[in-house]
Amino acid sequence: MATDRPIIVAGAGAIGCFVGGQLAAAGRRVALLVRPRVKTEIERFGLLLTDFDGSETKLGAGQLALSEDPAILHSAGIVLVTVKSADTADVADQIALHAPQDAVIVSLQNGVGNVAILNERLGGRRVLAGMVPFNVVAMGEGRFHRSTSGDIIVGEDADNTAAALSVAGLTTRANRDITAVQWGKLIINLNNALSALSDMPLAAQLASRDWRRLFADQMAEGLAVLKAAGITPASATPIPPNWTPTLLRLPDMIFNAILGRTMKIDPQARSSMWQDLKQGRKTEIDYLQGAVIALAEQNNVEVPLMRRIVALIKEAETSGKGPPRLSPQQIRGVV
Repeated sequence: MATDRPIIVAGAGAIGCFVGGQLAAAGRRVALLVRPRVKTEIERFGLLLTDFDGSETKLGAGQLALSEDPAILHSAGIVLVTVKSADTADVADQIALHAPQDAVIVSLQNGVGNVAILNERLGGRRVLAGMVPFNVVAMGEGRFHRSTSGDIIVGEDADNTAAALSVAGLTTRANRDITAVQWGKLIINLNNALSALSDMPLAAQLASRDWRRLFADQMAEGLAVLKAAGITPASATPIPPNWTPTLLRLPDMIFNAILGRTMKIDPQARSSMWQDLKQGRKTEIDYLQGAVIALAEQNNVEVPLMRRIVALIKEAETSGKGPPRLSPQQIRGVV
């Protein structure tokens, strides 16, 4: 890995702008491969990174390179892939065409299938899986707000790429079993759909025992599938995955006390799937619940609640009316 070359964020949306901005603020050479709308926004307003802890970082447009042209990848030392899962194949082809052969490719995406796609299309290049535990909300006018806590995890490699990406305000750690970490994050990400269907902030949703029970039941289906498939997920939070459904079902007072010690959530935090429905975009449901359902079919495990949640998200995508504001009972189909 050439550490004197820039870090290129390929597909800089909310996560990509926040991560790239924090790296640039810490003195790393960073370039963002962005859509025209994002480029125009940052050129006009600069980049403002705010955090759930009240801190903020301001960067002028000149502090990092911006381009709509994938040719910007030609000088990359590290490429951070932050596009939606459905766009992975396209961005892989751009990397194959433009990026140096020795550039390290790091997937900072939801789901568990993106690295396989990158490897297939970038044969011979070094591709590392990564996991981003926190949410970032695009607030408009160049502001990107991190609304939950956690450190980025990247697969371990000989060059210690994780260390190269770890800066003040953006801790990145290496892990030998990144696949287990990704499955652990996916199980937690099953709540993204519930957040989108409810149209509620994550903190308010987690404060409701009815919503937590729904999340627990869906998560229990997912854990049963992983067990049948012989997969042991690593925790994406300080709580072991197999304990989480029980924790979620606890009375409010006990649950809130435990949550406050283990995770920080901004009162207005929202899931990326909520943002997708709000903006009329296709969600990543096929790469989250869809990945678990595919594994369930291979192992003859029933996941009726998860299938219903997928159907409801698809209905919301088709209607184009944004988050449908369903209740837990409506999602369960008992009303």
